Amino acid sequence: MNLSFSTLAVLVLYLAGITFFGAYLGRRRKSVDDYFLAERSVPWWAIAACVVATETSVLTFTSVPGFSFVSDWSFLQLVFGYVLGRLLVSAVLVPAYFRGKVFTSYELLSQRFGRSVSSVAAGIFLFYRTLADGIRLHAAALVVAIAIGVPEIYCILALAAAMILYTEEGGAKATIWTDVVQMFVYAAGALVVLVALVRLLPEGEAVAAFSAAAAEGKLQVFVPSLDLSTTYTLASGVLGGVFLTLATHGTDHYLVQRLLVARSARQAQVGLALSGFIVFVQFVLFLGIGTLLWRFYPEREFARGDEVLPTFISESLRGPWMGFILAAVVAAALSPSLNSVASTTLKDFYLPFVDPSASERRQIQLGRIFTVSWGIAQTVVAIFAQRASSALEAGLAALSYASGPTVGAFLLAVYDRRATSFSVLAGMAVGFAAPLLVNQVTSVAWTWNVAMGATATLGSAMLAERVIGVLR
Repeated sequence: MNLSFSTLAVLVLYLAGITFFGAYLGRRRKSVDDYFLAERSVPWWAIAACVVATETSVLTFTSVPGFSFVSDWSFLQLVFGYVLGRLLVSAVLVPAYFRGKVFTSYELLSQRFGRSVSSVAAGIFLFYRTLADGIRLHAAALVVAIAIGVPEIYCILALAAAMILYTEEGGAKATIWTDVVQMFVYAAGALVVLVALVRLLPEGEAVAAFSAAAAEGKLQVFVPSLDLSTTYTLASGVLGGVFLTLATHGTDHYLVQRLLVARSARQAQVGLALSGFIVFVQFVLFLGIGTLLWRFYPEREFARGDEVLPTFISESLRGPWMGFILAAVVAAALSPSLNSVASTTLKDFYLPFVDPSASERRQIQLGRIFTVSWGIAQTVVAIFAQRASSALEAGLAALSYASGPTVGAFLLAVYDRRATSFSVLAGMAVGFAAPLLVNQVTSVAWTWNVAMGATATLGSAMLAERVIGVLR
């Protein structure tokens, strides 16, 4: 192993501690509502913390500083869209969820359009969430494996075992409150890196780094371009960020579950809105770290920007500080979707299609079984992701292509009283095809995919309604 005893001890103690904490929280599990929605008892400040922790991964630690190291701060345009998108979800979708008293976001579609539409949306969620979180597990295990000096497969299995154990034992309550803890852990980890950078740079160089970066255009935030092929522009960032947030925070049950556990719709709205401003500060912090790294490594070349921060950590931090940073990486990775995918499997598939009369005790048993099953599936994805260098890009593409039609379906459920299950399914089919066809004809940045898919779903569903009306 490449690590000192103190480094390894901090990492192991954190992993064991968070596993025990999560399992301990579930010791008094009493009902299905408790297992899947923590008895709807979580306050607004914890909602904000767990939403931020849920959407943060090890890629935030590596890719965002790497972006400002190589380029500029234009990524922040997307974050403006994230903030606006949260406000829109708070105003439009959160009240609808709490009116319906749903366990999963897809039950809203079922109440409005029947099982056909909700099953399609829930199936999409189960597929891409397993893919995305398997890749997320692989990314975290890779960082730990490199630091420790052991094969990645061991790290995947260890992290997966901890994640499965505390989620299966503790349910939603464990997921939510461990997320709250882990948000503070990885935020503290980022601050440790920042302080280390400032101390290791010559006196005055930290301030000079930003002056020099500004002079070279590396602090540019706004790119007022209408070029659809450019990923980060003011238009693609704000509009793309809004639609992406509608998908991730408004329809994806992974994050919607974090809202449904709130004590009330109002507390969910406040927590979600606050999370947007926390995320904004978080991205400013990581972009700032990237700018300082640019000053720290003025002549050094890296194959990819993602390599810069891990290199700094491995070369400049030692002992328990290194262990704390690795714990922060683990914290960013261990925000599992297992309870949300288990509840979707139970509520959107098993109960309506297999056994609608299943007792509460049986539902909890099945929830635990589905949690373990999906945990194994995500572990398998992580293992196979070791072999594919483009696995991350494939996962992000699948998310952006799949999310647009679901966003369109939810907007139709809330705003279009004339929409039928047939018109919505027809619209979703077009919404899937539209971004794929457009990208065959011309180059369009991925940030537009959700917006294209949602718009195509809305437009084609409304057209189908008119055609059906004429034929009648």
